[in-house]
Amino acid sequence: MRVSPRWDASLPSCAEWSSTLPTRSKFFMEFVMLVLLLLQVKHWYIDFVMQTPEMVAAKGKYGDPVGIWHSAQHSIATLLIMLLVTTPYLAVVLALLDFVTHYHIDWYKMNKGCRDIQDPKFWNHLGLDQMAHQIVYLVIASIALL
Repeated sequence: MRVSPRWDASLPSCAEWSSTLPTRSKFFMEFVMLVLLLLQVKHWYIDFVMQTPEMVAAKGKYGDPVGIWHSAQHSIATLLIMLLVTTPYLAVVLALLDFVTHYHIDWYKMNKGCRDIQDPKFWNHLGLDQMAHQIVYLVIASIALL
């Protein structure tokens, strides 16, 4: 059986490369999970630990500096996380994406969602709000890790 010479001897053969695929895939998945975990912890800490009653009230007033500051906190934390995994330029772009989407998701919930915690709609709307934020994090992580 005749074997063709490889065009570049410095590149691994297909067999050599594919034998490392499970290791590469496992590493990549662990990396993705770490980035998503950092974004989840960031979201919990800023939304549920740092957020003040004033921030909650201000999120419903479009352009209110206190509501903007809440979204800026998310953006700053996202920037710090993204600087660990991507270029500074892309980290800034993704942090701005988080800022704009977080601000508008929160504003929409405060203006269109139910605010009465006794009403089951409140919990439905809170869950929808949180799901929207998580989808944004999936998009951010996907773009950062391309």
